[in-house]
Amino acid sequence: MGINKNVKLGLSALAVSISLSISLNSVAAEDPIKVGILHSLSGTMAISESTLKDTMLMLIEKQNAAGGVLGRQLEPVVVDPASNWPLFAEKARELLAKEKVDVIFGNWTSVSRKSVLPVIEELNGLLFYPVQYEGEESSENVFYTGAAPNQQAIPAVDYLMNDIGVERWVLAGTDYVYPRTTNKILETYLKDKGVAAEDIMINYTPFGHSNWQTIVSDIKAFGSAGKKTAVVSTINGDANVPFYRELGNQGIDAADIPVVAFSVGEQELSGIDTAPLVGHLAAWNYFMSVDSDANYDFIDAWTEYTDNEDAVTNDPMEAHYIGFNMYVEAVKKAGTTDVDAVKDAIIGVAVPNLTGGYATMMPNHHITKPVLIGEIQDNGQFSVVWETASTVAGDAWSDFLPGSKDLISDWRKPMFCGNFNVVTGTCGGQAKAAE
Repeated sequence: MGINKNVKLGLSALAVSISLSISLNSVAAEDPIKVGILHSLSGTMAISESTLKDTMLMLIEKQNAAGGVLGRQLEPVVVDPASNWPLFAEKARELLAKEKVDVIFGNWTSVSRKSVLPVIEELNGLLFYPVQYEGEESSENVFYTGAAPNQQAIPAVDYLMNDIGVERWVLAGTDYVYPRTTNKILETYLKDKGVAAEDIMINYTPFGHSNWQTIVSDIKAFGSAGKKTAVVSTINGDANVPFYRELGNQGIDAADIPVVAFSVGEQELSGIDTAPLVGHLAAWNYFMSVDSDANYDFIDAWTEYTDNEDAVTNDPMEAHYIGFNMYVEAVKKAGTTDVDAVKDAIIGVAVPNLTGGYATMMPNHHITKPVLIGEIQDNGQFSVVWETASTVAGDAWSDFLPGSKDLISDWRKPMFCGNFNVVTGTCGGQAKAAE
């Protein structure tokens, strides 16, 4: 018996529908994974952030050459928030709402991250933040691949106190949230260790500060009291250049008053004469001088990408390297770029770092990192003088501040809370309930 006309038409329509569905799915499968890059390419922070933009472009290029992710290529979307903190929020919104990026890698300063945070949470974006910061924050939408205070500031102070014998402390920083919160933690920590209030000097300067003569003179006078003195520096951006120059001008060397910096790496030192700075210190989780095969491969790739044999690498670059590879692995694990699926999949993901070990994403959205103290050499590199025996898990909430010492962060279900109080057994703030 033949098929009637209506059945034929129905089958024909079904065939067209199936064909169209397959075609649309094929197109969707080939859509690029859009990667937002949110770093200052102009203004006072460009000295530090421009390199991170190029790092991301190199990583994306390499991943695409290897076939992309899930059969899809990655497409970078670069914007310039121009060291303007409110503009960071506008550019983040542009990336998520207009460009429809799947993920954002960006920010340097904490004030820029704080500006972006409400936008990322409102639009359910993903942000990988690659720079050391003050802690006291946990967001389900942010992955903190830089150091928390217990992965940089606290170990640095312990080193100065126990290995160098420092008794007087200058806490010098740029005037914004990261230095102020970090120094609040350090001041409490030092006093808990028995340091008197008169043996702690705290100073803040604006972004881009250039006239350091009086401040360095004050530091020199503070260090002349007969007690070993050190400067713990949270000075950010291009203000570091005149600061270190003035130290040299006033004859302050590391043997007199050592400086340990949290925001000065190889990139910042490449722009100044380092001869007067030999012996001063920095605390990071990576140095270009680290002896590992992974590091040598990364350096080779960077110098080739930049076509510059003198190009340097630094700690935030490694943080982007780790964060990018974690994102790639999480997308593969989830089988999708869906934000909520990636957030679930990334916890527990472990990828190689550049020091010869592995970094693991913890339930609090911080990673495990080694802590290294490096001494500045006359070639602008750092010689590692101290390091932790193993990696340290980042702590979102400081153990040394009364308001946060009882808090933990755990973004796994069923807890799914960024500020769970272990004493009261309650979750504060706006953490979402488990679905």
